[in-house]
Amino acid sequence: MSTIAAPFPAASELRSDPAAQAFTLMRITFALAPILFGIDKFANVLTDDWTRYLAPAFNDIIPGNAATAMHLVGIVEILAGVVVAVTPRWGGLLVAGWLAGIITNLLILGGYGDIALRDLGLLAGALALSRLATAREAASASHHEPARR
Repeated sequence: MSTIAAPFPAASELRSDPAAQAFTLMRITFALAPILFGIDKFANVLTDDWTRYLAPAFNDIIPGNAATAMHLVGIVEILAGVVVAVTPRWGGLLVAGWLAGIITNLLILGGYGDIALRDLGLLAGALALSRLATAREAASASHHEPARR
């Protein structure tokens, strides 16, 4: 198992390799989106009330009020985006797990099945990013291994 983060593809590879293009697009998207959503938990630009998306069952077990809980969610989302940027193999898994929690929350809350279904698609994309990063890490490691005799 390699601890090398999947490198960004070279420009020549990006021009010619659809897998490299997909990996790069997903890495950037799954880094930026959680960071922007996390920041918005404090700025409230995308919605005027993030707390409406928090199921009472979760709000009851999180210390503080719903606004505090959403600020904690925002911090986790920002951190998840940074992890994707630095190490997409693990960041993709982190984001997928986080999305599974969001889906569960939305289904418990009720009335947001459309958003839960969208997030299921994002979860699949995050898992695909992790798998693409794993393949890139393996390819990168095989190019750096000394020849065996």
